[in-house]
Amino acid sequence: MKIPNGNEIIQVFESWSPKKFACMENDPIGLAIGTLNKAVSKVLVTLDVNEKVAEEAIRKGCQLIIAHHPPIFRKLANLRTDTPAGRLYEKLIKNDIAVYAAHTNLDVAVGGVNDLLADALELENNQILEETYSENLMKMAVFVPDGHAESVRVALAKAGAGHIGDYDSCSYSSNGEGRFRALDGANPYIGEIGEMEVTEEVKIEVVFPTSMKNKILKAMLNAHPYEEPAYDFYTMAVETNVQGLGRIGTLKQPMNLEQFAKHVKTQLDVPMVRVVGNMQTDIHKVAVIGGDGNTYIHSAKRAGADVFVTGDIKFHMAQDAQNLNLNIVDPGHHVEKVMIKGVAEKMTNLCKDKKLDVEFIQSEIDTEPFQFI
Repeated sequence: MKIPNGNEIIQVFESWSPKKFACMENDPIGLAIGTLNKAVSKVLVTLDVNEKVAEEAIRKGCQLIIAHHPPIFRKLANLRTDTPAGRLYEKLIKNDIAVYAAHTNLDVAVGGVNDLLADALELENNQILEETYSENLMKMAVFVPDGHAESVRVALAKAGAGHIGDYDSCSYSSNGEGRFRALDGANPYIGEIGEMEVTEEVKIEVVFPTSMKNKILKAMLNAHPYEEPAYDFYTMAVETNVQGLGRIGTLKQPMNLEQFAKHVKTQLDVPMVRVVGNMQTDIHKVAVIGGDGNTYIHSAKRAGADVFVTGDIKFHMAQDAQNLNLNIVDPGHHVEKVMIKGVAEKMTNLCKDKKLDVEFIQSEIDTEPFQFI
């Protein structure tokens, strides 16, 4: 086990919740304050970053904060330390505490905010509510001398090629003859300079997500014996790695809206919820989006949800949902606090697998701005 630097920790984090999953225009994710070029032995995980959270990080000896809500959401016109925001940034910088924000990318990621909320509500058979990300599959065909086909296939599989559904190491091979002539300056693995060479070769074909192209190419070139391998790439009209916002699933046992609202209140640990709909309506299928879900009311309705659980519902949106016969339970924006425990536990396990000696500490500061009377 070794104490990692901040970059190593964030590389692990982004292998799970990559920036490419972000689905809000100009979402200010990533490193917001400080530097990752330093040793990090303690990381504080929090929903928000305010002065109390900064003081907690100082008190607990943390060098890095991973937050869900970006501490700098809009462009700064200045950096005055006599303002509340300026005091916060000054405190973090003076104490050499970096802040990394994972916002909508963490909402989308498998095991992220929306999966954590669905799990907390004890939903089953969960599916994506609104698709926001996908990429095309790509195929590589490479020609390899017969005796090296297996080693190239293994290298491609280790790099992640040939992962299809619940199967990995998938490839297709066909046999043929390769012809070439090495010119002056070449260093041929097979054949002689100036002589036409005919050799038994295997054509290996594998598929992989487009984003992995460079990694797969590097693995193939390192494993291939030829000085100049012959290969082709094809973009396929097949989508993979489909991700999205929100989840929709079913309750183990149906309940009416009043019972379900109480279930939400208990499971998400909130003092109150706002409810739209007839309290005696039967609830079986549930849609959930963490944070502000106003723009996803129609998505929930199209998906067949009996109720939509989300925060910050506006008055007119509530009326629209009522007109659609879509029930709503609004437990507030702050229920995204489920990410504190979820991220800390996930990162602890991922870093252990990488033999990185780092502690992930769950923030104990309540950043809910509202009080309920």
